[in-house]
Amino acid sequence: MALEIENKSRRSFLLRAGGLAVGVAFGAPALGIAEQAMAQAAGAGGATLSPWVTIGTDGIVTIFSPAAEMGQGTSTAMPRLVAEDLDADWSKVVVKQAPHNAKAYGNKLFGGAQVTGASRTTRGYYEPLRIAGAQARQVLLLAAAGNWGVPAGELSTEPGVVVHKASGRRMGYGEVAAFARVPDGLPEITPAMLKPLSECRLIGKDAPRIDAKDKSTGRAVYGIDVRLPDMLHAAVLRPPVQRERPLSVDDSEAAKVKGFVRAVTLPYGVGVIATNTWSARKAREALKVTWSSEAPARDYTTDAVKKDFLAATQDLSKPAVVVEKHGDVPAAMAGAKTVLKADYVSGHLTHAALEPFTATARHAGGKLEVWTSTQAPTLNTLALAGALKMQPADITVHSMLLGGGFGRKIEPDAIIDAALLSKALDGRPVKVTWTREDEMRHGKPRPLAAQHVEVGLDDKGAIVALHHRLAGESIYARANPGAFQAAGGKDAPFHEGAEALYELPAHLIEYLRQQRGVDVAFWRGVGGGYTKFALESMIDEVAAARKLDPLQLRLQLLHKHPRAQAVLREAAAMAGWQRKRAAGRALGVAYSDIWSTHAALVAEVSVDRKSGAPKVHQMWCAVDCGVALLPDNVVRQVEGGLIWGLESTRAELLHKGGEVVQSNFHDYPVLRGSEVPRIDVRVLRSEAAPGGVGECGVPLVAPAVANAVARLTGKRLRTLPFATEGLKSA
Repeated sequence: MALEIENKSRRSFLLRAGGLAVGVAFGAPALGIAEQAMAQAAGAGGATLSPWVTIGTDGIVTIFSPAAEMGQGTSTAMPRLVAEDLDADWSKVVVKQAPHNAKAYGNKLFGGAQVTGASRTTRGYYEPLRIAGAQARQVLLLAAAGNWGVPAGELSTEPGVVVHKASGRRMGYGEVAAFARVPDGLPEITPAMLKPLSECRLIGKDAPRIDAKDKSTGRAVYGIDVRLPDMLHAAVLRPPVQRERPLSVDDSEAAKVKGFVRAVTLPYGVGVIATNTWSARKAREALKVTWSSEAPARDYTTDAVKKDFLAATQDLSKPAVVVEKHGDVPAAMAGAKTVLKADYVSGHLTHAALEPFTATARHAGGKLEVWTSTQAPTLNTLALAGALKMQPADITVHSMLLGGGFGRKIEPDAIIDAALLSKALDGRPVKVTWTREDEMRHGKPRPLAAQHVEVGLDDKGAIVALHHRLAGESIYARANPGAFQAAGGKDAPFHEGAEALYELPAHLIEYLRQQRGVDVAFWRGVGGGYTKFALESMIDEVAAARKLDPLQLRLQLLHKHPRAQAVLREAAAMAGWQRKRAAGRALGVAYSDIWSTHAALVAEVSVDRKSGAPKVHQMWCAVDCGVALLPDNVVRQVEGGLIWGLESTRAELLHKGGEVVQSNFHDYPVLRGSEVPRIDVRVLRSEAAPGGVGECGVPLVAPAVANAVARLTGKRLRTLPFATEGLKSA
């Protein structure tokens, strides 16, 4: 909810209330957000200086964090940006989750929507939040100057204090908040007016995560923890094959389950509502449903689909969407002395977040309220408006903590479940919690992708052209059709990472959309997880063909990019690249530049003689992400990405006749703690603009490990997960 008030009436309200507020702030559901912010500020005699900042007379600074907190540390990093240029005393800062209000808290990199993902949080909010802090500080300076009767230019600040050095007077932010008045227009602040990084106290300095204590002590409230008065629970039976629908429903046996309330037929399944979660699930199992049998995905079987997608990429006469084109690739290939060719296939991957998808909805009086663990309240609101034929203004989405997101919780599945079922009960709140089996079988996985890569070399072995063709289901065509159409059929998340900083005279990237009826989605790292596997493996093949050190070849191809060279050199130094390894071990290297972050990885690998499975003993990673807001947190994020990347070399979600084969962790392999190698991550100091961190580790692992295996055995791994049968003999 949001309330917009003209400046004059807003000032009148505040004068009557005896406080000060501007814009919107976090509030209880019973009040509008703006009214709640005003009431809080007025009641405390404090000031809401902008949509981002409230200061109480006790000196407590409340900062609103706009992005979803799903374990990546954004609820600490984003408020510190505001606090830095506000010159707040961090020990007196309280952080609250910003409500859904795209106008106030939207991310410019998502077109102003409130969405967390795609490594865009820091990149999108870095400058706006610093400016918001600087504006709030300037309001305090102007207020103090007016109170003391001195020019504002004579004042400065220390953490939480306004200072007039000429007279020795000092006034805490809480004191200023008691009488401060926000001008009709906030002071204009340009990026050039922000603190230089050399003077920053908070940016670039480590600090404890503000969410850590509550999570460690059990006080943290996730979507799965939401409880409302008179709440019912629900489970939804979905068809075994996507896009089928229920033709007939027999709930007679389900009705015998103690706690059963009602079965509701939905466009895509059948919801069962009960007094508790267990009863809802037991009743769901007792349903007898006849499903339609017309979905295109009924022909979807993993092995066959891989062959079809790969055949599409290999047929160069088959038209494709041009993603990127530099130079004349056909002519360069025709003139090449040698052409290296390779095919790569990567399977589906599921998200396996610790917290399954869950949502609680209350539909009453033509209004809808939803409490959920979501990465995308703006997109969820629009999806709900479409599904329930409502106006977005009548929908409120409350963002809770996420027990893992990884792209899965951008989707509105469980949210629409809960909203439709609550509407069917005419006002009673309903909570839907997916099971692990629901997530495995009915979530939206990372796309299955096939890639065909050709590299042309001249008579000296130099690269003259690279042709990269990719085929797979589109993410954007389903999830963001407007962007898909505007881009002329390109699917940025699917093929991201195929672009490269390498010096390539001619480079052509093409995308062939495949439509088989299986919905695919964002997954940590998305396209980079397989495009860099293909690209970095081919760079190593070129090095082998030229009998060059693969590290040196990369440095040559990146001679125009010192930051890229720096991470490669650092990772190599960390690993002791030139040092002789123990018998049966070899090093592999990979580089990535996506999400405006430079990262390099060296992996030390051996191969099990009996199984042929690669074993990773250690990984060394160097990262230049630009300004590292919380360096230690960057390390943890990269470590997590590397672990995900390693898991992608082993795991695969399989389909047979359109149905997902696996159901839980007993038959879908996730990396165990005992299987995680030693990981060393080093963050290079940089003053460049911030890059993305949450996903940058994922794309590096598969190519680094595969390149090490090739150096060790002479055999190339070109599938994800790795096909290791051929390594036994090696």
